[in-house]
Amino acid sequence: HLQTGDRLEFNIGDLATGAFSIADLPSTDAVLLLVVHRRDAMSSSMSFESHVFANLFNAQVAVIDAYRGKSKADRPYIRDANAAAGARIEELRFGSVVAVNPGRYEVDLEDPAGQPKAKHELVAVNRQSYVVMRTGMEEEGASFAEEIVVFPRSSPMELPHSRARAGAGLGAGAPA
Repeated sequence: HLQTGDRLEFNIGDLATGAFSIADLPSTDAVLLLVVHRRDAMSSSMSFESHVFANLFNAQVAVIDAYRGKSKADRPYIRDANAAAGARIEELRFGSVVAVNPGRYEVDLEDPAGQPKAKHELVAVNRQSYVVMRTGMEEEGASFAEEIVVFPRSSPMELPHSRARAGAGLGAGAPA
């Protein structure tokens, strides 16, 4: 269990790459999401993104940008997975948290011209916390492809039968 004032230190071998300090904790039961990623493509220093998920009935999705490179305009979109044309589509803003109803969704990453770059399924179940994260790194010599990661992966079998085919509605966004 974490306590106020705790410090998490990160190393690569003997090299200290960063530290995350716990300044404050909620008074109720909560889950901490801590994403550790490179500060930039040329350094081994770490950068941190964090969010404390409240204990809510609806599924919550934190949207994190851990990509390092020149691509700036790419944003993910969420849509009902098996909905007909004209289904509700919402842009997900990096650094935000959204509540979603139980269901199957598709998370797409599109380039500025609207062309798909990556896609991932999100099966949302009540009382679960998720992260949608853009990852990858662009640098000379060693690059990693821009991708969308969804974690954790819930099974469609965890959905109520009537909602197993498609999402049941997107919720309102809130800042992280």
